[in-house]
Amino acid sequence: MKLIVGLGNVGKKYEQTRHNIGFEVIDHLIERHDLKLDKQKFRGAYTVAHLFGEKVVFLEPLTYMNLSGEAVRPLMDYYNIEVEDILVLYDDLDLAQGHIRLRQKGSAGGHNGIKSLIQHLGTQEFKRIRIGIDRSSRIPVVDYVLQKFSAEEMKTMQPVIAHVADAVEAFIQNEKFENIMNQYNGEIK
Repeated sequence: MKLIVGLGNVGKKYEQTRHNIGFEVIDHLIERHDLKLDKQKFRGAYTVAHLFGEKVVFLEPLTYMNLSGEAVRPLMDYYNIEVEDILVLYDDLDLAQGHIRLRQKGSAGGHNGIKSLIQHLGTQEFKRIRIGIDRSSRIPVVDYVLQKFSAEEMKTMQPVIAHVADAVEAFIQNEKFENIMNQYNGEIK
């Protein structure tokens, strides 16, 4: 069983903000496979599906970004999901828009959602896809990540969202993660 976690903040005012790019990918996958986040339990909105011969849980925590681990850990325990079967999707200020970086493990790098996951999972060794949102030299970080993407930025981000969804599907299909990294890391045009 696989667990795909998109990080973001819940609520209308956060929709299509830079910090919610993980939710955007989950929404894209849900729509692509004609699913719905039809369950609300464990402080998250999620669905359980069968895709490519694999049972999969798609999760959007309802805890706000900084407490994401509070939604992930109980769901993992309930469904008996191993850490190696988790893939986390989230925004990265240190990557340019249009770039993604897949990693098998790593530190939080200052990302509070990842800090929460590391704390609740008790390990840094979970797979993740970092989605570049760039950084502004003029706007404070907290304001920048909570801004909506401009129409022009969304033209860049739509193919990125689809590309990340393709990488997630490769993970669900049990491709070796090193191969997925080689195929999907980098700039998306």
